[in-house]
Amino acid sequence: MKELASLEHNLLIAMPSLENSWFEKTVIYVVEDNEQGSMGLVINLPHKFNIGELLEHFNIDVNEHHPRYFAPVLMGGPVDVERGFILHDDVGEWRSSMPLPDKLAMSVSEDLLEAMAREEGPKNTLVCLGFAGWSPGQLAQEMQENSWLNIPFNYSLVFETPIEQRWEVALGTLGISPEHLTMDVGHA
Repeated sequence: MKELASLEHNLLIAMPSLENSWFEKTVIYVVEDNEQGSMGLVINLPHKFNIGELLEHFNIDVNEHHPRYFAPVLMGGPVDVERGFILHDDVGEWRSSMPLPDKLAMSVSEDLLEAMAREEGPKNTLVCLGFAGWSPGQLAQEMQENSWLNIPFNYSLVFETPIEQRWEVALGTLGISPEHLTMDVGHA
């Protein structure tokens, strides 16, 4: 099998072969992809509750008139669904934060949630519960099997496109319309 380049800081777009699976019509931001495995955050599956409810769960006071109060929490993936991850503009110094390319960061610290409740912190955030994870070589294998398409990171797609449109818009960046996708697999 040909060695694939790292997919870190790319977006994965679910193909029809993932229909009827947890990943059907998902778009995933790949945080890490290396010899230890891969980790990403699904950016287009809203959870049943919003950021205001999440903050209240952590006993963090938040104003119900706060613009982010009703923003959805996302289902970041099926792994470790009780754990939160925040993908955001790399603004501020947070206790547990990992810098990413293009002035992004991923944080797992409550101090960022507290700042969000005070209407401080990064302008753009995606709050996810859980993550998508692959063992070493698994994501490369799934790419070979045409389970995913990948595109370079697209700031507008991640932070500005409405959640329910992200899969179709991601496909559109490749010039693909969803109705033209097929489950057939082929290799040249």
